[in-house]
Amino acid sequence: MHNIHLKTASVLLALCAIAVKAQSTYLPIAPSALVSSEQKLPTHSPQEAPPAVGQSYTLTPNPSAAVLPKPHVDLDAEHAYTLPELIDLAEREHPETRIAWETARNAALTAGIARSTYLPRMSANIIGGHQASSGSSSAFGVNTQGSESVTGSVSSVTLAWLLFDFGARRNAVDAAQKVSLASNILFTGVHQKIIHDVCVAYYLYLAASRNTVTAAKALQNTQEIQKAAEERYRGGIGTVLESTQTRQVTAQAQLARIQTEGAERNAYASLLGAMGFSALEKIKIAPLERHTFTDDTRPAIAQVVTDALSRRADVLAAYAAEQASQAAVKAAETAYRPKIFLAGTGAYVSGQLGLTAIPAIGEQQLPTLNITGNHWNSTVLLGLSVPIFDGHARANAINEAKNNSAKAAATLDQTRVVAIREIVAAQNALETSLAADEAARTLQDVSQISYDAALDAYKHDVGTITAVVAAQTQLLQATLASDDAYSSTLSAAATLAFVSGTLVTAPR
Repeated sequence: MHNIHLKTASVLLALCAIAVKAQSTYLPIAPSALVSSEQKLPTHSPQEAPPAVGQSYTLTPNPSAAVLPKPHVDLDAEHAYTLPELIDLAEREHPETRIAWETARNAALTAGIARSTYLPRMSANIIGGHQASSGSSSAFGVNTQGSESVTGSVSSVTLAWLLFDFGARRNAVDAAQKVSLASNILFTGVHQKIIHDVCVAYYLYLAASRNTVTAAKALQNTQEIQKAAEERYRGGIGTVLESTQTRQVTAQAQLARIQTEGAERNAYASLLGAMGFSALEKIKIAPLERHTFTDDTRPAIAQVVTDALSRRADVLAAYAAEQASQAAVKAAETAYRPKIFLAGTGAYVSGQLGLTAIPAIGEQQLPTLNITGNHWNSTVLLGLSVPIFDGHARANAINEAKNNSAKAAATLDQTRVVAIREIVAAQNALETSLAADEAARTLQDVSQISYDAALDAYKHDVGTITAVVAAQTQLLQATLASDDAYSSTLSAAATLAFVSGTLVTAPR
């Protein structure tokens, strides 16, 4: 018997040594040191950080990770997509919508799991065992040696059904359902956010496209000015300085056109990103017909705030979360109440193996077995479980639930304050954009008249090249400002609708 104990202890010690060795063998996976062995740290003052001289932070390429997104085969290469069509594509293809959808589905499944606690639990168990013992004994100077072994198996079916728990499950289900409601609300909020992002990116792209056209037109104007200056110079009227100035202006216009083309390409990539598409995707974008804004674009701020607080996704989700936290407090408080349960067992035992256990109610108790011998056995129990002392676990759980409830209430208040601030800021931005759009259009009209007059006067030898260049510069700036102001107004309208919780389509 002593040898058996020694062998058992040796086996356990060997298993522990293997486990320790296996744990230590993972250390070489991590970096061997804070700085590589090839890097020599120079002396430096305590205020100076050691430069990473000679250190390479290039990672080893992993071809398996370098998978480009597949192009969308359902896109029509010849079709120019309008803003509503772009929004529809984004809502169907954007990864954020799929993530929010799966999150909402998981929350619904959690609510289903909570409701399943009303149903009984059944399980089937098959247990086999072998018992062996050996040893010696002595009595009156007589030593005896002996050993024995038994083998047996137990097959059982157990049932546990919590009949009444004084509202614990009801409150848990209520909390899970409110969390599911919050997830559904946030799912809608994700769609609103995608609509807003696509709208803003689309308007910025249109502004960048118009800026490119404006820059190209400005280049044509400078080339026309340069041509007029060169003709005056060849006719003996102009000067070398005038020709040089016009060439300089033409070069600047050429640079501006190149920069606006680059900005347009970046805006196109940003639009694809807002849609959830790869920047490598190729899609035609339809222009938006320019229109004049009306007084309907300026809603009353007080009414906007009141309506927004009742429909914004983040406010409604925070409210549902706050309600769920209150239900969680009620569920935690029911832990002090007793539970009435029903338990049953049906089993068959063969051999000489005996097992005894308590009926199972809850996740931390043993399976229901109360059997010994070689026979059929069935048991039905009706019991009452009364918690007496748990080391303050229930009290701490209740305090934690109350803290979470207070946190959820504060989050709801903060969400309301942030919502009001965003609405007021969006309203102010819209008012400013509308005024700026009107002023920019007036400035563009006046600048065009001024440029035409200056150029005509210069061609008829009654104006100066300086006046023409200045008028051209002012016209370019006024046109760009008008394009940007119009785009900013559309973006501000979309943002106001978004922060108000009313953005369901692109504002026009």
